[in-house]
Amino acid sequence: MPDEKIIATYHIETPHPLREAAEAMAGEQSSGTFVDVPGETEALQERHAARVTDVVELGTTREPTLPRATPPEEERPIEYTQAVVTISFPLENLGLDLPNLRTMVGGNLFELRQFTGMRLKDIEVPAGLADACPGPAYGIDGTRELLDIWDRPIIGTIVKPSVGLSPAETGDLVDELVTAGVDFIKDDELIANPPYSPVRDRIEAVMDVIHRHEDATGERTMYACNITGDVDTMCELHDVVADAGGNCVMVSVNNVGIAGVLALRDHAELPIHAHRNGWGALSRHPLLGFDFPAYQLFWRLAGVDHIHVNGIRNKFCESDASVMRSAQVCQTPVEHPADTIMPVFSSGQWAGQAPETYAALGNADLMYLCGGGIMGHPDGPTAGVEHLRQGWEAAMEGIPLEEHADHHEELRQAIEHFGPVGSGR
Repeated sequence: MPDEKIIATYHIETPHPLREAAEAMAGEQSSGTFVDVPGETEALQERHAARVTDVVELGTTREPTLPRATPPEEERPIEYTQAVVTISFPLENLGLDLPNLRTMVGGNLFELRQFTGMRLKDIEVPAGLADACPGPAYGIDGTRELLDIWDRPIIGTIVKPSVGLSPAETGDLVDELVTAGVDFIKDDELIANPPYSPVRDRIEAVMDVIHRHEDATGERTMYACNITGDVDTMCELHDVVADAGGNCVMVSVNNVGIAGVLALRDHAELPIHAHRNGWGALSRHPLLGFDFPAYQLFWRLAGVDHIHVNGIRNKFCESDASVMRSAQVCQTPVEHPADTIMPVFSSGQWAGQAPETYAALGNADLMYLCGGGIMGHPDGPTAGVEHLRQGWEAAMEGIPLEEHADHHEELRQAIEHFGPVGSGR
């Protein structure tokens, strides 16, 4: 362990000399203090100090990206320099401790006054740490096996309205959706276990519909029931879902934390669907917070099986390039192929984005969640689901959507209603 390292990469902006600023980061997050203290020996520093391994200057600007780093009484710097900095942390400082990994690579350093911007871009962890974490129980292949869907994306949707439906009303909506042919249905993140729709009643209503549909047709549907809460509540509600024959649970990972996900993963028998609501607060500013490659690693090592990545031409602020980079990193093994997780595309999706999504990702190992793209189809939700399958069939076979639509009525109607192809809704 003494020789094993955690490598973290940052994008920084500072008015100070780059190497000096980078060394302040390394010291703050390991053995350094702002003054010499007893016990900080050369031997201790040699064994436990983080080290700056690379600094690549990107350029300078006359205005800071964030409020200036110098106190008001000091003269304002003439320019601010941006750079990519790589820091190596001894694994021995951490041990095999995932929650404290975030403290190490993403803690107080964001508050250092030497900086007018800092963003954690990526993390590399040694095999010993990755192997000590639970990782996904199902991931891509396990989720496909549960649904017996192997040759296309998993087509899904979200229960809407977000709030207000009773368990019986939710069951009625799910009945409409499974009849339409969806593979996957999830709760909205805004409903977990409220008094008007407690999980115990909601899961019974929903799974009664799903089981009847499977008995009649042989088609499986996965329902991600939101069980977000404290650890005891999540574990209790997981068992309620499992006892009702449920096949997936959903949690808002930013709100339950790494320790909460670890505890649920240790207890769970079902796949864990990770909703990342709140992600924008960690990522929206270009020089503050986290890039998705670093962010997803915590949840992936903790054991989630699916995680949201937005979608092409989504309703949010995230660029298409960022969305696709996020999906690709989910599918890239940390240590071995079994630790990949399924990216979940959503937000304003219909078949019109399928060709670009497939071309950029190069595979169909994803969930493709469409609300309005299904329910808003002019010929109803069954046609909404069918047009998505037709669109993905065309994308995977390299057939232009408009050409495929000449022989597929549901897709033709969708293009006329949602289109043109190459646009969002």
